[in-house]
Amino acid sequence: MAETIRVTVWNEYRHERESAQVAAIYPEGIHAMIAAALRGQPGLTVGTATLDEPEHGLGEQALAETDVLIWWGHKAHGEVRDEVVERVAARVHDGMGLIVLHSGHFSKIFKRLMGTSCDLKWREGNDHERIWVIEPGHPIAAGLGETIEVGPEEMYGERFDIPVPETLVFISWFNGGEIFRSGCCYTRGRGKIFYFRPGHESYPTYKHADVQRVIANAVRWAAPTAGPRPTFGNVRPYEC
Repeated sequence: MAETIRVTVWNEYRHERESAQVAAIYPEGIHAMIAAALRGQPGLTVGTATLDEPEHGLGEQALAETDVLIWWGHKAHGEVRDEVVERVAARVHDGMGLIVLHSGHFSKIFKRLMGTSCDLKWREGNDHERIWVIEPGHPIAAGLGETIEVGPEEMYGERFDIPVPETLVFISWFNGGEIFRSGCCYTRGRGKIFYFRPGHESYPTYKHADVQRVIANAVRWAAPTAGPRPTFGNVRPYEC
């Protein structure tokens, strides 16, 4: 792992500018709230990028200088340019970590890397969410108790149309009776991917200390490591 982990927090930044309710919770944007929490962590340098910046803030140089990319999207998935999606996917395969939050499950980049529809059940009705830690020894669960009491949140329910996670760290329960695989780990190429469920824009979920802890833990887990770089293609034999 690099001595300093370079993090970019990406957000559409649309809800916060169009809804007074959301702006009251996140006046500087969801990305700013997440970035501020991460800046309190040692060993991280944190920047932000948003949809309406040139190249969505994710040009070649910006991605080359990113070790872990955090992605929040919802209402404007279709506006993300395909060439940017391919650029991000290539960086993940090359070792950049990717953390996809909440409605980012339907983003082009997550669907591109999962290869499935990533669809699910949902309901906005102030359901209470409790997240159960089912892999307490996993680095992403470090410092947590047995559960995270998120409180009121948008409900997501199974079936979640994703590949079977390589590790499932969390399961969410909602008082409507639904459950959901809410902390899913994958690798694609040399890169690590973590999907984390909570974070609907109309709730102050990203102010929750344990939610912030999970995101910080996930950044450290997903950061690139200094392992050997594989080679591909035609090669000469090692033994003659």
